[in-house]
Amino acid sequence: MLNQKFNLISFNLGININLKLGKLIPEFKMLLLGIDIGTSSIKASVVDSVSQKLISSSQFPENESPIESLYPGWAEQSPELWWDHVQKAILLCHQSKKYDPHDIGAIGIGYQMHGLVIVDKNHSVLRNSIIWCDSRSVEIGEKAFHSIGEGVCLSRLLNSPGNFTASKLAWVKENEPEIYGRIDKIMLPGDFIGLKLTGEITTSISSLSEGIFFDFLNNELSQDIMNYFGFSRSFFPEIKPVFSHHGNLLKHIAFQLGLKEGIPLGYKAGDQPNNALSLNVFNPGEVAATGGTSGVIYAVTDKLITDPQSRINTFAHVNHTAKDPRFGVLLCINGTGSMNRWAKNNFHSHFTYSEMNAAAGKIKPGSEGLRILPFGNGAERMLGNRLLGARIEHIDVNLHNQDHLFRGVQEGIAFSFRYGLDIMRENGLSPKVIRAGKANLFLSGVFTKTFVEITGIPIELFNHDGSKGAALGAGIGIGLYANPQEAFQNMEILEWVEPTGSGELESIYQDWKRILGSLL
Repeated sequence: MLNQKFNLISFNLGININLKLGKLIPEFKMLLLGIDIGTSSIKASVVDSVSQKLISSSQFPENESPIESLYPGWAEQSPELWWDHVQKAILLCHQSKKYDPHDIGAIGIGYQMHGLVIVDKNHSVLRNSIIWCDSRSVEIGEKAFHSIGEGVCLSRLLNSPGNFTASKLAWVKENEPEIYGRIDKIMLPGDFIGLKLTGEITTSISSLSEGIFFDFLNNELSQDIMNYFGFSRSFFPEIKPVFSHHGNLLKHIAFQLGLKEGIPLGYKAGDQPNNALSLNVFNPGEVAATGGTSGVIYAVTDKLITDPQSRINTFAHVNHTAKDPRFGVLLCINGTGSMNRWAKNNFHSHFTYSEMNAAAGKIKPGSEGLRILPFGNGAERMLGNRLLGARIEHIDVNLHNQDHLFRGVQEGIAFSFRYGLDIMRENGLSPKVIRAGKANLFLSGVFTKTFVEITGIPIELFNHDGSKGAALGAGIGIGLYANPQEAFQNMEILEWVEPTGSGELESIYQDWKRILGSLL
């Protein structure tokens, strides 16, 4: 550990070295700043690098950020609004007065995956970001899948181009040629915030893979994608490891944020790889889950796993290298937390989520026949990129009330996880335990118990989230820790929830699945 601390000197972090008994002894206090660029809000956290404990955390805005939808299936957000909210979240963190901002020695970023940010040569944003749940480019991706060749796509890209970033860029090329002609660089959302902090644009294999730009067979930017869509190589930033030096904090930005000039940006990763990192999920067989705006199960493997229908997707994990491959196999359900939020806002907007969870807990399992399909937030990849919309089935106006709806929504979300997990099992992935942060949907006892019972898999809940994970990722990136696992050596399980094996929900799930099957 001593040598690791000496390595930090190269980052000009002001470490004081004292001579005692003829030995060099480093004395320093280093804090790490993590930023999580979510769809609903931006979260910032400050973490003590030694204890790995959270010192302060804040989010902005308090209410969810809007998603602009000019047409059905569209979803956009302003990158400049993200940047405004990032600054406000960091300054709110400082207001806690629990730390000296000048003790922050590195920054890490987690961000919503698959979004497209495009800038001109002056780094000005050319249009709103087309974000992850936007469905406009589904047909473009499907056409590319068949034209390039399904076998080529699955063996080299590990996925269909589908509705990912490459297809979104192709949509801009086809429909907004004037804007496309002004593009200097394309980025993922975290790359853009990195640009605002440091003035530099970088990317990684993990980021390129989530955009479906990377060829794993040849370990390079995909020539198949570049040639088919006619993209210029100049659009793509410098490729660096996830854990590496992605630039230094600009002087005027440091002044605005009350931070030290020149501190390094040491880590950037998409939200699901970052969520896995925050739960110490790095090795084959380890599995993470999240129940935020979208719902995800993310399994790490060292095998090239490709679903023939691209219902689940494989990307490079944060610790992937060509010599020591680590892939994240991702099941994503768009309409989870977004469906829960819709129920809250439209049936009892004055309820807190805690009150809504308590109301759901008053209703018996099965919601007395009410069945809800939570697929109203864009095309669902696990359903073959179909845009089904959310469904509420079997309403009895003499029986059902808002409490039934609240429980029915959370059961429908848990059933969606089971449906997707069965697809993962078809592809050879059989999790024995799942780790999750005790946040968002996992704060609900109804949801957590339903999830565990219907999947048959125990779950470990931790007091970790994406912004804390990003902070510790920054520590890994600057060499503070000997290996990624060392950054999470003080993790403690908050709660262990295991299935009873009663099978009580299985017939209810099969009824729910029958309704879904009738729509596919």
